[in-house]
Amino acid sequence: MNRENAYKLLSSIGQEHVLRYFDELSEDQQKILLSQIEETDFSVLSRLSETQTDLKGTFSPLEAMQYTEIEKRKEEFYDVGIKTLKEGKVAALLLAGGMGTRLGADGPKGVYDIGITKPLYIFECLINNLMKVVKETGRWIHLFVMTSEKNHDATVQFFKEKDYFGYNEEMVTFFKQDMAPACDFNGKLYMEEKYRISTSPNGNAGWYSSMLRAGLGKKLIEEGIEWINIFAVDNVLQRMCDPYFIGATVLSDVAVGSKVVRKASPDEKVGVMCLEDGKPSIVEYYELSEEMMNAKDSNGDPAYNYGVILNYLFRVSDLESVADNKMPMHIVKKKIPYIDENGDQVSPEEPNGYKFEQLVLDMIKQLSSCLPYEVIRDKEFAPIKNLTGVDSVDTARILLQKNGIEI
Repeated sequence: MNRENAYKLLSSIGQEHVLRYFDELSEDQQKILLSQIEETDFSVLSRLSETQTDLKGTFSPLEAMQYTEIEKRKEEFYDVGIKTLKEGKVAALLLAGGMGTRLGADGPKGVYDIGITKPLYIFECLINNLMKVVKETGRWIHLFVMTSEKNHDATVQFFKEKDYFGYNEEMVTFFKQDMAPACDFNGKLYMEEKYRISTSPNGNAGWYSSMLRAGLGKKLIEEGIEWINIFAVDNVLQRMCDPYFIGATVLSDVAVGSKVVRKASPDEKVGVMCLEDGKPSIVEYYELSEEMMNAKDSNGDPAYNYGVILNYLFRVSDLESVADNKMPMHIVKKKIPYIDENGDQVSPEEPNGYKFEQLVLDMIKQLSSCLPYEVIRDKEFAPIKNLTGVDSVDTARILLQKNGIEI
């Protein structure tokens, strides 16, 4: 994109001020700004006029496939799952756009070293987990890695430096998540630098639209991929492309499978699989009423008892219908640092504008069916969100060692 094309685009949406400082920028800075203008999804600004509502429907429990049933049918699930994998119908997609800021690191979250006696990186843990399935099936699984504008180059370079931790380089595809611009309450874009628009990733549901914008929809068709297993970067114990999970989801003939764990307590701060107006959904922990927390199922267990761990298996044919529909846009008031008309940095103390995001729970709500699939917390759930304390590097190390992984 050149300056003329950028100006035409920006003027068509009333955002010409983005180029205010263009003439005083260095050549490299001009390239950065033009590239950002080309890659940013400005269509979200048109949705500012939409009526925002936090009204929820009527929640009811969604029965999970519990571990006891899975154990009884594990051979059946395994056979179907292995067959589906060997036929090349499953791809893995790693959501890796996060930075290691909360861990005290500047780079991508996945490059953080959690080892004690030897280096062991978060990305390495995930590749090791996926390699187990590759060895089991004798077939490479296509791994898509969604990065962000801020960590893409560093992530790609890290994988190259580490020789992809033994994974087949030809079976790894990197792509950037679409970035949504941040604006003031009147819809004017904020600039975080003279050569950078203030942007943020477009939410954890942005992976599919970002894949399509990157032209990867064709690759899914060409390779005959029917299922995509998406998973987050911060859970180092998770099993992706798990044959048992795949088999159970395929045999259940649902649009999406969701790995879940039993809640540690009724008020644990995790989203819970449920039905909302009769359709699969996720109720956030802060939306659970006292009545819902105390509700029991037919076995006397808590009815809203299964927390999501951001490990989903989506059927590609059902995702096409989601892409055709207009996903809800969450427009959130935020404190957004920016530069003023004089080019001075401003750090607001109160929310001063909007950020835009779409959420996986909204994808699931547009699908017809969902299988919550129980996994054992200590075997598949070791999230790293903090440096110390709950869900931290410390707790993940303990769980990794508990599962026989040398760190």
